[in-house]
Amino acid sequence: MSNATLAKQVLAAARAKKRMIATAESCTGGMIAAALTDIAGSSDVVERGFVTYSNRAKTELLGVPASLIQKHGAVSEEVARKMASGALKHAPVALAVAVTGIAGPGGGSKGKPVGLVHFGLARKGKPVHAEHHVFKGNRAAVRRATVKRALELLLEAAQS
Repeated sequence: MSNATLAKQVLAAARAKKRMIATAESCTGGMIAAALTDIAGSSDVVERGFVTYSNRAKTELLGVPASLIQKHGAVSEEVARKMASGALKHAPVALAVAVTGIAGPGGGSKGKPVGLVHFGLARKGKPVHAEHHVFKGNRAAVRRATVKRALELLLEAAQS
């Protein structure tokens, strides 16, 4: 399924449940929010997007503790969870998805390879869900795959 089709389904599901959405993005630089807002009428569902590419932005805009980033690294489950919960806290929304990863071509290591992306999904009144994937391909492919998985997570959450 295309990202555009997924985005339409996310909007329809969130609209049906009267749920607003926020995104917190690092490696995708706003591509998740863009996929949603490319669709006319999305403003009744998409409240805001946080592009927190730098560690400072993660701390200032989402409340991710600098000590957490220092301890685990910006690309970690812990930071993805805090990004998602921070977006939920800093926006009047019911759902927030967060992504932080290494899109490449450089920046990877043995423990954190290029293509590694951590996801966080925060929902009002529920524990934050986290998962990670290692996507194959070049920078553009990793970012597209990240957007797709983020939209899938939002769809699942909006439908539940």
